[in-house]
Amino acid sequence: MASLSISFLLTLSLFVIPSLSSDSDPLQDLCVGDLKASPSINGFPCKSSVSSSDFFFSGLAVALNTSNSNGVAVAAANVLTFPGLNTLGLSMNNVEFAPGGVNPPHSHPRATEAGVVIEGSVFVGFLTTNNTFFSKVIHAGEMFVVPRGLVHFQWNVGKGKARLITSFNSQLPGSAVLPSTLFGSMPGIPNAVLTKAFRTDDATVNNLKSKFAV
Repeated sequence: MASLSISFLLTLSLFVIPSLSSDSDPLQDLCVGDLKASPSINGFPCKSSVSSSDFFFSGLAVALNTSNSNGVAVAAANVLTFPGLNTLGLSMNNVEFAPGGVNPPHSHPRATEAGVVIEGSVFVGFLTTNNTFFSKVIHAGEMFVVPRGLVHFQWNVGKGKARLITSFNSQLPGSAVLPSTLFGSMPGIPNAVLTKAFRTDDATVNNLKSKFAV
């Protein structure tokens, strides 16, 4: 009897574990997020009154300012900017690049990313957990995918500006941008950790931290 119970629990776990791999499925047709309330595990509580405007979003059509140190700007359509996405397990970004612009190495802890080049030529790369590097230059109309949680980047290698539309299987995928995460955290990571990890010295670490100071 004990062995039968163990077998049952193991079998049950095979069905339960995959269900945790992305946002939970919604239990109703729609649930426009009430951003004034505190979020729960599966999103925000539902607004009591909704209208057609809750299901349309123009934020991805706005021109972006790429005059910054990375030469990249992102407009996000996630549950925080487009509450109609609440509980639906989906979000999108508009990413624009100046010539030579780089979307620096980062990861999305809660989502797989898929994207299509709308304009220009973009070098897309990602790394696996065993440090294998996959990359390719893709052009307008071509698509890429980055598995969930893996470090990746995009770099405009064309002569003009470039633009991507990216999508995620999460209403709020999150983004951990490695340079600012490591050198711009508050409070800061101890220099002793960073000098050891990067095989460098205090002066180099302090110089990098100064570039990402808030």
